[in-house]
Formats: sequence, C-alpha cells, structure tokens
Amino acid sequence: MNTVFNCLGALALLGLSSFANAFDLQQLSDQLAKPDVIHGHFIQEKHLRALPQPLVSKGTFVLAKNHGLLWLLKTPLQQDYRINAKGIARRDANGWQLLPGKSAGAEQNRLFLAVLQGDSSGLQRDFELSLSGDAQKWKLTLTPRSMLLKQVFNQINIDGGQLVNTIELLETQGDSTLMRMQDSTSAQPLSDAEQHDFAE
Repeated sequence: MNTVFNCLGALALLGLSSFANAFDLQQLSDQLAKPDVIHGHFIQEKHLRALPQPLVSKGTFVLAKNHGLLWLLKTPLQQDYRINAKGIARRDANGWQLLPGKSAGAEQNRLFLAVLQGDSSGLQRDFELSLSGDAQKWKLTLTPRSMLLKQVFNQINIDGGQLVNTIELLETQGDSTLMRMQDSTSAQPLSDAEQHDFAE
C-alpha cells in the first residue's frame, strides 16, 4: 500500500486557550472545516536513509465533508484509495475492497482524515501542539505524546493558509515524508463519478 497511508495521519487540530484576538487552534480547526469539497493535486516525497534520492509519487485527491477522502495515485503506479469512517478501501477490478483496519496504521489514517477536515474531537491526548502565524499563513507543530505514536514519529509539521499546504512527517528511524498539496480549490462540487465512489 502507498506509504501515504502508513505515514500520514496522527494529525490533530484542537482548541487551546490563546491570547485575545490571536489566531488559535480552534479558529484553525473551524477554518479547515468550512469547505464542503476540496479538490487538489499532491506530490509525496519519501526520504529513506538507505536511498540517495527520495521516492516520489503524485496524484490527485478529493476531500468531501461527511464523506471522506479519495486519494488517487497516478505515478509511479496507478491506484485509488478511499478513507472514510468505515476505514480504508482500495479499488480493484471488482470495485472498492475494504482493507484490514485493526492496526496502528489504520488509526493514523483516521487521524489524517480528521486534520484535513478540521475535526478536533478525541485527539488531544495524542499530541503536544504549537501553532504560529495567522489565518493566511500558519504553521502547526505536533509532538506525539502517546507511546504508540512516539515509536513512529519524532514530530509532524503542517503548514497552510485557508487550506493545508504541506505536511512533513519526521520519523524516529531517520526517514521522513514531505507531502505537498497543490492547486487546492473548494470551488468545485463533487462530480457524479466522485459521488458514486463515496456512495459505493
């Protein structure tokens, strides 16, 4: 399975007290939760200690409120994934097939979906959070608190404006993943095909 689903996740947005009129985590959570549908492209760079060059994968994504995330990998191979409340499904010749979900990776994927949707519920116990910037340009640093996540990540950095722009995962073994979300737009509704993919 694509490394995005092994690495991405473990991300949280939740409200913390802040200075009056300062941009705080609750405002960020509210901001990311506003769009009903987000379309965009992604470039993922997986930096492995054993390799001189990163592994690069590219594709498109569709994030729909109350439906989930379509993650459509285009290169180096073509593979479609769907993440929603039921778990992770991969498309094959027979349609969408739900993948086994009783793992740390599955929990991370659920949390990844939560951050993109601005859903802060139930995530506070996992991270120490530090937010800087304002609504147009912000950076959120997540430091794992739970033992499970500490075994995987040293730190997670998220940058964005109205939407998430980049996600950087620094892993305990020295590897890292950089995800760039490009050309993101909330102006387009779901197509008929996308509605079908979420409903199937």
